[in-house]
Amino acid sequence: MLMKALRIGLGQVIVAGDLLTRPPRRKRSAEAQAEVDRAATGLTLYQFHACPFCVKTRRTLHKLNVPASLRDAKNDAVARETLLAEGGKIKVPCLRIEEAGKVTWMYDSKVIINYLNERFAAA
Repeated sequence: MLMKALRIGLGQVIVAGDLLTRPPRRKRSAEAQAEVDRAATGLTLYQFHACPFCVKTRRTLHKLNVPASLRDAKNDAVARETLLAEGGKIKVPCLRIEEAGKVTWMYDSKVIINYLNERFAAA
């Protein structure tokens, strides 16, 4: 019980630290941002709110100004079941990418962040 309390407390410290030190959003022209918004309609991030790797991934989404959908795989039973049934495992962060009728499930924060930087940093 003590470990659970410590884990919850530490998670809240991580989330608070993220809010206090969040980088500014990338500024783009209205046309460029509209293109990013359109491209992001196929992105869904499955995450736990206080997971440090998920926080790191959300910070990248924020910094790049990419409005991906977020799903709480810890507290939302439907999101958790979708992650398991379609993604194959309950591991977060996981980015679901839907493009041209094809769905890809990308695990690991470093892989996801590299993908986001390659796809949206130059936009």
